[in-house]
Amino acid sequence: MKLLHIDASITAPQSVSRTLSDAIVQRLRHTIPDLEITRRDLHADPLPHLSLATLPSSHPMVVSTPDSARAVASSQAVLDEFLAADIVVVGAPMYNFTIPSQLKAWIDRLLVPGQTFAYGADGVKGLAGGKRVILALARGGAYGPESPAAAAEHAESYLRTVFGFIGITQPEVIVAEGLQMGADQRSRALEDAQRAVQAL
Repeated sequence: MKLLHIDASITAPQSVSRTLSDAIVQRLRHTIPDLEITRRDLHADPLPHLSLATLPSSHPMVVSTPDSARAVASSQAVLDEFLAADIVVVGAPMYNFTIPSQLKAWIDRLLVPGQTFAYGADGVKGLAGGKRVILALARGGAYGPESPAAAAEHAESYLRTVFGFIGITQPEVIVAEGLQMGADQRSRALEDAQRAVQAL
């Protein structure tokens, strides 16, 4: 079984999303025999922003030239890595109400017609269903469904939409929020999130 581990936080040693995604991967490593793990750190090795010359080679709109061939091949490798994974663990902080741009660049390699989704007479059909996706999310403030700021949350909601679009309709989500709302709240959030990890 193959696991793809994605991290996007820019605050490496202090990152809560990285701490949680690491804990998730270690939990799964101990519960799933012969787990093959691939890790991609989108901060240490960022992908370029999307253009026609950086699309995966299987994308119908790609414009591949000798100058862009390496970027196209790299984007295709990102897509192939995702398609080959049985489990995908994504560590994602919320920056400025949404996901980091590094993570958006990774997602832009995944949404490829004919590979992860297709349009038909009945609308869109996700082609990447069957994967287990676990999201490890960190938020400085409180943006849960009952929060007054819930409408400003565009990280978890975006990721649920993206993965749902390609057929992964029930991602597992572990959230640590209110991390900048005092030491007590931070401690409670981390404890609750780690308990959720151990319950996986």
